[in-house]
Amino acid sequence: MHAATSAVGRNGMFVVGGESLIDLVPVSAAPDAQREALAGGSPFNCAIALSKLGNDAGFLCPISTDPYGDMLLAPLAEAGVEVLLKTRVAAPTTRAIVSFNEKMQASYVFERGAERAFTREGLLAALPAKVTNLQLGGFVPIETEDAAAWQAVAEKAVAGGASLSFDINVRPLLVDDEAAYRRQLSDLLDLAHLIKLSDEDHDWLEPGMSIEAHAAALLERPNCELVVVTLGEGGSKAFSRKAHGQAPIYAPPVFVDTVGAGDSLMAGILTWLGEAGALRPGQLGGLDRNELETMLRFGAVVAGINCGRKGCQPPSRAEVEAVLGG
Repeated sequence: MHAATSAVGRNGMFVVGGESLIDLVPVSAAPDAQREALAGGSPFNCAIALSKLGNDAGFLCPISTDPYGDMLLAPLAEAGVEVLLKTRVAAPTTRAIVSFNEKMQASYVFERGAERAFTREGLLAALPAKVTNLQLGGFVPIETEDAAAWQAVAEKAVAGGASLSFDINVRPLLVDDEAAYRRQLSDLLDLAHLIKLSDEDHDWLEPGMSIEAHAAALLERPNCELVVVTLGEGGSKAFSRKAHGQAPIYAPPVFVDTVGAGDSLMAGILTWLGEAGALRPGQLGGLDRNELETMLRFGAVVAGINCGRKGCQPPSRAEVEAVLGG
């Protein structure tokens, strides 16, 4: 099995569901620095990255009628992402107030709004008839009513033959009811064929457990065939029941920040899997170690190029190929 040169999604769409928001990012390291508004949100970033890598991508999230909503629509349109919920909503755009540590790793405080202004029926009606892969994560499992709606979307997509990928991306500051969150997350993970998490997600979900043991536990879930764990500067690892592999990060010539790195990596992995013919239920677990490491390397380059830019600005396919072929 190997990655083909043509883009995937010609016979179906990659659909990414979940939040879009505005990141309010400090323009300098000074404590009282002014903040710049940047379009963001993990699923939003992933949808853009998928499209820029050559995939047919749709984004399933309400967009506000406010000026920040205009800011969100612009990069989606520029990247060629189809906005699946056509009618904009009156609720204000969700905002994330961003701070950086000494390694320029981002942390967030959230004020939620428009990305929750959906109904179960509206999401189901907006889901395309043919979906290659449904990618969920981030805020999706946090609120009980929201999680139930997204669960219905996931069930419909999987019933239609789509693979389900899930980027856990825990946001502890948003979790008021941890027991409910864990239950809702678990229900969604039971449907997922591919699960991605960071080492920080792992530490929050399973403190004291090894990453290898956590991956093995995830692989025991009903549908899970592949687990990807990102390790910050330590690169990434992939686990299936058949094989495991790892790859280092790709360090850009000039490092700027990590905003959107995990989302870009996820898009790279999904792209590689689609082109390898492996992004189908029953196929994800068949990759050998070399293939897993090639997949992780592709994702790492997508993420690394993004880290050379301010905020989330995923690379084009040509930029990725220039690094891989160099």
